[in-house]
Amino acid sequence: VGAWKHEGGGAFHNNGEIYHWDKTMIEGLDVRDPSVRVFDQSRIGAILTGDPMDLAGGPPVTAILVQNTNPMSVAPDQNKVHAGFNRDDLFVCVHEQFMTETAAIADIILPASMFVEHDDVYQGGGHQHIMLGPAIVDAPGECRSNHEVICALAKRVGAEHPGFEMTSRELIDWTLQNSGWGDLVSLEAARWIDCQPSFEDSHFTKGFAHADGKFHFQPDWKNKTPTGFVDPALFDTAPALPDHWDVIDQATTDKPFRLVTAPARTFLNSTFTETPTSLKREGRPDVQIHPDDADTLGIKDGARIEIGNERGHIRLHARLFDGVQRGVVISESIWPNDAFEGGKGINVLTGADAVAPVGGAAFHDTAIWIKAL
Repeated sequence: VGAWKHEGGGAFHNNGEIYHWDKTMIEGLDVRDPSVRVFDQSRIGAILTGDPMDLAGGPPVTAILVQNTNPMSVAPDQNKVHAGFNRDDLFVCVHEQFMTETAAIADIILPASMFVEHDDVYQGGGHQHIMLGPAIVDAPGECRSNHEVICALAKRVGAEHPGFEMTSRELIDWTLQNSGWGDLVSLEAARWIDCQPSFEDSHFTKGFAHADGKFHFQPDWKNKTPTGFVDPALFDTAPALPDHWDVIDQATTDKPFRLVTAPARTFLNSTFTETPTSLKREGRPDVQIHPDDADTLGIKDGARIEIGNERGHIRLHARLFDGVQRGVVISESIWPNDAFEGGKGINVLTGADAVAPVGGAAFHDTAIWIKAL
């Protein structure tokens, strides 16, 4: 980190700001009503079961449109998520490509187009390019893109905004131009745009983005929480300067193991569990456990085991692996719930406690117990 002024040195951080998108037309920023509640989707279980803090003092959620996610499988604290979605007074509409677990419980399912069936624009994560994803085949049947569904819904309810009148290509073109990246015709010709700032800017050789040009080591998170999803009182225990902050789900005598739920190699997200080749390569859900830990518990390779915590418990198979630290177990994810015995998947165990400073869930911060069966 001390070599941050030199190429290859320093620390890599999120580079999303280099794209400086103007999302006015995409998100209707010019007409946004600040009184409309915005929720942390990782807290969807608490939201749908009526947690007063998550509802921000407002009424219960009684209707939901789900796009680009599969919360009945991927959201943390699954028992609470399932309880929320199974409410009799909740109307659920799911816009999906596959019959996911969330789509299966919907009141209405809308078929969604695949990425090769609609025009889209992408920004790199981990690299610095804007790329065009043009439609190369027609969407079958009644499949529609997110943009088409939102625009059609807006017309049904009488909502007016210039973005609703644009085609996907027009919306991409407007966004590119107003973000300073030229137009759609130019992007089509070049195929991508390299957005990497100059060496001086990306390595801060002329100073940091503060009035004094210095790097500020002491953030004022308590008074400047960007989202409002985190209780400001949580920051009372935070160190004033960068240091270890002991706020993890610590292993205890009752829960001596730490669970990691990292993605399986062929399961980038739950969509990939719909492909036979991915399912075949992964085999079945299991837990990787150090042989010495397994021996202490009387667990053999391939044996059925039960793991759990205060949120619930699930059953799956053990896989002995000496490449994991003792006291740590790994369950590569994310398998559908119905791949597990009893229909309860790994996210029954993961917590939805909001993580500082901006919220979200800590999927790899879970203390559990393990029992041989």
